[in-house]
Amino acid sequence: MHHSGPRLHIIFGKIASGKSTLAKRLAAEPATVLISEDVWLKTLFGDALQTLEDYIRCSRLLRATMAPHVVALLQSGVSVVLDFAANTPAQRQWFREIVEVSGVDHALHVLDVSDDVCLARLQRRNAEGSHPFTVTESQFHDFMQHVTRPGADEGFNLVIHGAD
Repeated sequence: MHHSGPRLHIIFGKIASGKSTLAKRLAAEPATVLISEDVWLKTLFGDALQTLEDYIRCSRLLRATMAPHVVALLQSGVSVVLDFAANTPAQRQWFREIVEVSGVDHALHVLDVSDDVCLARLQRRNAEGSHPFTVTESQFHDFMQHVTRPGADEGFNLVIHGAD
């Protein structure tokens, strides 16, 4: 994925759809920084994240703190991969504001992965303990009630990725 100038990479996908794996691959490009919401949330809030409401509250604080930093990175010529949830129009509005303030190019990567594949990956990930958070199948379904696939009307440059 070669381009000239800094770019903001945004990722839409269900829990365990491969967002962090894609983020790491995108961040391997020269002059690209990866910022992971899960890592920051785990470090800053740890065990305080038990419910969807906890996530919303803590994520809101983290996003408010990160936005000016991300804009500064982009404006300095560094591409940024934000491994943050982009699963609702409200969440995507935060990314839209960063794009508008920074004035850089962007790509909203859409991971098109079935629930069955995500749940199998989630079960494996939980068993391995390879992720900062353990998510139950019930929590997966609770979160999925709020997920809305981005539409062309939102004005993002969409890049669609399959289950592979």
